[in-house]
Amino acid sequence: MSDEEARAFLAEKMVMQCATNGPRGLPHLVPLWFVLDPLRSWTYARSQKARNLERDPRATVGLEEGVQYHELCGVMLECDVHMERDPAAVERFGLELFERYAGELTDEVRAMVAKQAQKRVALTFTPTRTVTWDHRKLGGVY
Repeated sequence: MSDEEARAFLAEKMVMQCATNGPRGLPHLVPLWFVLDPLRSWTYARSQKARNLERDPRATVGLEEGVQYHELCGVMLECDVHMERDPAAVERFGLELFERYAGELTDEVRAMVAKQAQKRVALTFTPTRTVTWDHRKLGGVY
């Protein structure tokens, strides 16, 4: 995929898979909601992924689609990850996240995000390597 195609692909997706390095050396893979510009998500501060990122602030995220071989396409990003702990900053980010997924930020949504932000951290993913694939472009030639 070109950079523009990869960007459009990421913008249309709603869930990314996030792999961090677990305590036993095995990948810890979980789905996350996210926003772009920059690529960010959030998680509970006591979650396994947060603990993994405290130990090793790197992650690989992946987004893909397709079932048949000729339909497969996706983006994989190897990233450095910054963890934000300031509750006010986490709340601002949470509002951006919920605006993307819930639409209107009602008073109820705002109150829920404010409450959750006290227990969460925001994660900013800075890609260091990008890999894309789009088997739809192969035209049946593998």
